[in-house]
Amino acid sequence: MRYVEAPDEFTGFGGVCLFLAGGISDCPDWQRIVTAALEDLDITVFNPRRATFPLHDPTAEAAQVGWEYRHLRRADLLVFWFPDSPSHQPIALYELGMAAAQDVDLVVGADLGYVRRTNMLAQLDHARPGLHVHSTLAATTEACRSAIQAIRDAR
Repeated sequence: MRYVEAPDEFTGFGGVCLFLAGGISDCPDWQRIVTAALEDLDITVFNPRRATFPLHDPTAEAAQVGWEYRHLRRADLLVFWFPDSPSHQPIALYELGMAAAQDVDLVVGADLGYVRRTNMLAQLDHARPGLHVHSTLAATTEACRSAIQAIRDAR
């Protein structure tokens, strides 16, 4: 596995590239769990969650948005996870809406306690009929494995 964490840039070739989209603010570090569960695969993981975010740098937020924008488009597979959290994760919802309207491979999961789960399911039912939204992080991670294999088989 190759691992690229914001703000580091990925410009090379990494086989199947996976972007860990979804909640960052006010939620557990689910990205670490998924990365560990997929570490045996020959993939490149793009993780927007930084180990440390420079809160006092006025340019940091714009740089982060730019990094996410570029790496979302470099990825072969976007994995969204919405944990039970006090935050609605509005940026992740925006990114999911953008991705759902495009021809991109998606794996989506939302904890049963996620506050916007019902609305997200209804929206995805229109934008991506038939897309299964997983209820646990473990099921979402297993769906990633299947999606990665399907991408490889299609190449």
